[in-house]
Amino acid sequence: MDMVATRRQWPLHTGLLLTWFVASFGVVFFARDLQDLLPGWPLAFWYAAQGALLVFVAIVVVFARAANRRDAPDGDFDSVSFGRKTRRYHWRFAILLLGMLALLLALAMAERVGLRKAWIAGIFLSASLMVYSIIGVYGRTSEAAEYYVAGRRIPGFYNGMATAADWMSAASFISLAGGLYLQGFSGSGGQPGGLAYIMGWTGGFCLVALLVAPYLRRLNLYTIPDFFAMRFGGRWPRMIAALATVVVSFTYVVAQIYGVGLITSRLTGVHFEIGILLGLGGVLVCSFLGGMRAVTWTQAVQYWVMILAFLIPVSWLAYKQVGNPMAPLAYIQQLQKIGSLEQELVNSPAEKQVIAEYARRADVLELKLQDVEQALQSERRELRLRLNSMGTRADDELANQLRRELAALPRDVAIARERWTRMAQDYRERAKPLGGVASHALSFEGDPHGKPEQQQLFQTSRLNFLALVFCLMVGTAGLPHLLTRYYTTPTVAETRNSVAWSLVFIALLYVSAPALAVLVKYEVMAHIVGQPFDELPGWMAQWSRDASLLSFADVNGDGILQFAELKIGPDLVMLASPEISGLPYVVSVLVAAGGLAAALSTADGLLLTIGNALAHDVYFEGDSSKAQSMRRVMWSKFALLVVALIAAYVAAQRPAGILYLVAASFSLAGAAFVPAMVLGIFWRRTTRLGAVGGMLTGLLVTAYYMVVNQSGVRHYLGLTGDGLWLGIQPVSAGLFGVCAGLLATVVLSLVSTPEPFESAPGSHPGWRKL
Repeated sequence: MDMVATRRQWPLHTGLLLTWFVASFGVVFFARDLQDLLPGWPLAFWYAAQGALLVFVAIVVVFARAANRRDAPDGDFDSVSFGRKTRRYHWRFAILLLGMLALLLALAMAERVGLRKAWIAGIFLSASLMVYSIIGVYGRTSEAAEYYVAGRRIPGFYNGMATAADWMSAASFISLAGGLYLQGFSGSGGQPGGLAYIMGWTGGFCLVALLVAPYLRRLNLYTIPDFFAMRFGGRWPRMIAALATVVVSFTYVVAQIYGVGLITSRLTGVHFEIGILLGLGGVLVCSFLGGMRAVTWTQAVQYWVMILAFLIPVSWLAYKQVGNPMAPLAYIQQLQKIGSLEQELVNSPAEKQVIAEYARRADVLELKLQDVEQALQSERRELRLRLNSMGTRADDELANQLRRELAALPRDVAIARERWTRMAQDYRERAKPLGGVASHALSFEGDPHGKPEQQQLFQTSRLNFLALVFCLMVGTAGLPHLLTRYYTTPTVAETRNSVAWSLVFIALLYVSAPALAVLVKYEVMAHIVGQPFDELPGWMAQWSRDASLLSFADVNGDGILQFAELKIGPDLVMLASPEISGLPYVVSVLVAAGGLAAALSTADGLLLTIGNALAHDVYFEGDSSKAQSMRRVMWSKFALLVVALIAAYVAAQRPAGILYLVAASFSLAGAAFVPAMVLGIFWRRTTRLGAVGGMLTGLLVTAYYMVVNQSGVRHYLGLTGDGLWLGIQPVSAGLFGVCAGLLATVVLSLVSTPEPFESAPGSHPGWRKL
């Protein structure tokens, strides 16, 4: 489009961006007030869980339709031939989907007649991996355009499907519902989250559609660093963008490979580390052989595995509880019941006993921490005295128990301090009402009309919620592996359509995740809590083998399970949903396969992005000559393989939770890319120095805030206090990074001399059309 057409679109952009801002931040800011508009109906929770998402879908659809009608058709685009190819894709995917459903039904029937669970898991896992592998082998290529951007001929509908699979990572599929179960509306002041993830991970697509994707697609690029090299020229913009791409994508891919190991070990029964290696083979067979061409079609298939695996358990659970399989419509009445159950649990004498015991244990540990060396020596001496006093009874069970306790003591003071500090924090958190689990429908902690400390808690909780939403949204607009997906469509119009389809496909899962969290919490509170320990469901004993997923103990000694005695990890809610719902084992296998597909699809895209950045942008510095084409592809494959092995090693160390790692990568992406990229698109005065300074400033400020607020780092450096700015938690460090990067880009651009626009890299024909 020419500059006149661009100016005519400003009212459309402005109106839709204003709508996005009000829907994202304005309405949620008054969430506590919304609860009073319709007494007895959780309007604020519904809006944050579903209402805002509907607004975001409307924004991208309206923009795509309006902008595509205004743009002149691409004269080189054969719409008739493209339509025929798209219809052939429809038939192929319909056949594939029917085959998947037929396999599920066949395995369900085989289970009823006695087929062993190991065989069911093996058959379904082998079948799904075989399909992915066939696509990878069939799509193998050494051509640069095919490897990097799938030949730029993917229909917007299927690219949207692949983008949704790429987007709905292990964090979305495995951990999102569990995070909502634990955090409710907004999480706690120390751990913001809850519905911020739903709003942030969907509202960001409005920014992608309005500010980024169509403009990058018009330039016919291969990577995100290509944009910075083309727009600003010189070597440093490309190098810094490539470095930021590697940092952001590596942080993200570690979380995905961790999810691969978790699911593969669950599905096959092998050790976690072996599960990582098995899953990694499924990742590499597509991304290594076929690049973007193979990855795109694999992700489109994986989307349907994921969505079926998510919707079947939540729909059955909704039907079981309220007689309506439409979980996104049915869960609200269960949310109201949860509010009543929460109040009963808060007032329960047995629950108060458990909470008091946790508080006592925290007090004991905090007393030990006042003199760690003395406490450790005293505990070791006491255990040895008790063991020596047993004399001839040194071989009985009590003696063996004492030996185990003695062996389990920390080896030195440093380990004791770290372990006891962590345990004291955990006990202190579980000594809160409901065992530290947030009240589900309450929007923000604290009380805006209460005591000063309650008012401050409310303000801090709301600020952290909004900050996290901001980081996730802006980070979405800067994630390299997401933006390069929109390079694969044949036209700019198809790119706009693809963004809209992406959000529609994502919405199918995201409107169901809050429903699953509510339905599982009701099942736990109404039917599991209050049961004798010897009558608990069998799935609890099975999953409690991994204490990070599920643990429970009779803390108050009454033989009855209390809510505060039950600790559920965020990954359990989705993975155990078939057992909780009472579904056949084949659905459990489907859920595990869905989680594997989610992690594999995102890992494919991330590893491909890292490999391309290292080979295409760092080693070859964007050289697009045909003579170098095959060498570039081969180096990209080599870099991808090396990075995959390094990421697997890091994931095997079991780093922080999946949700935290993913959220951190969003902060880094938003701070590193978005200010310089958006200003580079819309403000011609942006200079090379401004872009370089903005990217470095945003990346460094974000990384500094994350690192310096880690407890281990603060203890090592001897820093006191919490180190937080405005009370913002480190997961939302991108708020400061984006602001610092934006300021640095603007200031440095104003004080430096811009390149003459027509002679600078911006003279690219596609660039002049922006």
